Amino acid sequence: MSLLWTADELIRAMDGRPVGNMPAGISGISIDSRSLKPGDAFFAIKGEVMDGHDFATAAVKAGAALLVVSEGKLPALGRLTAPMVVVPDVLVALEKLGIAARARSNAKIVAVTGSVGKTTTKEALRHVLSAVGKVHASDKSFNNHWGVPLTLARMPADCDYAVFEIGMNHPNEIRPLVKMVRPHVAIITLIAPAHLGFFNNLDEIAQAKAEIFEGVEPNGYALLNRDDSRWKLLDRLARQAGVQNVVGFGENGRSQFRLTKCELHADHSAISVKIGGTTIDVRVGAPGRHIVQNALAVLGTARLVGADMDKVVAALADLVAENGRGRQHRLDTESGVFTLIDESYNANPVSMKAAIELLDATPVAAEGRRIAVLGDMLELGSHSAKLHAGLAQVLSETNTDIVLMAGPHMKNLADTLPGDMRKEYRASVDDLKPILLDAIGPGDVVMVKSSKGIGFSKLVDALLNRFPAHAGGQKPT
Repeated sequence: MSLLWTADELIRAMDGRPVGNMPAGISGISIDSRSLKPGDAFFAIKGEVMDGHDFATAAVKAGAALLVVSEGKLPALGRLTAPMVVVPDVLVALEKLGIAARARSNAKIVAVTGSVGKTTTKEALRHVLSAVGKVHASDKSFNNHWGVPLTLARMPADCDYAVFEIGMNHPNEIRPLVKMVRPHVAIITLIAPAHLGFFNNLDEIAQAKAEIFEGVEPNGYALLNRDDSRWKLLDRLARQAGVQNVVGFGENGRSQFRLTKCELHADHSAISVKIGGTTIDVRVGAPGRHIVQNALAVLGTARLVGADMDKVVAALADLVAENGRGRQHRLDTESGVFTLIDESYNANPVSMKAAIELLDATPVAAEGRRIAVLGDMLELGSHSAKLHAGLAQVLSETNTDIVLMAGPHMKNLADTLPGDMRKEYRASVDDLKPILLDAIGPGDVVMVKSSKGIGFSKLVDALLNRFPAHAGGQKPT
């Protein structure tokens, strides 16, 4: 078993107090006793809802090599005989360990933020950089005040590349996190009306995202979407933060990583990208114009960190959309096959438009129809009614045949759609489910899209449970 940290390194980095017989070290770090692996250190973080100290016994039973616990909770853990490292604050100790992990690393470090496409870009970077070296990247969307230090603390000393997603929905959230990560390349994918309920306008969102520049290493890069209307603002903010190299990706003629050709297909895209004086042809394995934009950021990052571009381009051809972020399934009904596009993880006006356009670009078979299954976009504040109603214009410009909707905010779209468009609205996901299941027919393409909090993943699960996967018709995971 290889050690992530020796016990001595762990104690020294966190300035902790050892109690009991310490193991040689730990093989991993966990904050959840349910997913803990034998040999992990269990960090008993106190969250808003649960306190990790309440699960210390479960962690020991699961095979924790040691526990990291708060001094104030120690009396309540008196019956436990497991080795412990005692600290004043467990989350602060995790942050210290993350900072120590960054200090010992020689990896090229990348940080990604933006209103849309963060996780997709992070996962695509994980995929392509794995073709050229050892990569460490955050699990799922571990992009907040505990997810980023946890990902840092888990970073092996010998990785070649590390990719961190950094999220926010308020100002001053990215700043402390990026100063721990200290990236060589900081990416902002796009500024869009996500979390608009916490900001007055898109400029304020851009300024909050621009906090990512404050942690960029000397001679590092800010990689920005040159097609973004906030490009000039972000460019100025990056330079004000001291970033010496600001580069762009996109169709804009002044982009350093410039899209010169784009052919969208149902299951992939074929693009040409000009980098320096060379144009390269790239197959992007996951479909959608928005994925193309993320792929440009990936290609730009790979070039900036000195990766072998031939291997990176080859790896992009094998890219598969993540669950909830465009993953496609071909499923069998009694009378034929239909396609499910799972976009249920998150939604804002920009990603909703991209998903509707992906549905429009996906061919139906025979008598098949395009069915959009749409749920609420959250955290839009006073702009919510207008932005939901505005999706009617997007839908009217496509060949969408049926629109199924649920959620209180989606009522604004239901009331705005023209009367001649086939539509069904229900207040809840559970009420919409039987309508969706009854609507499916052979040759259909069904796209499910909503913010995660609405629970539209239940609809995806219902479809996957009702209809078996078509043999050979599902992309490998």
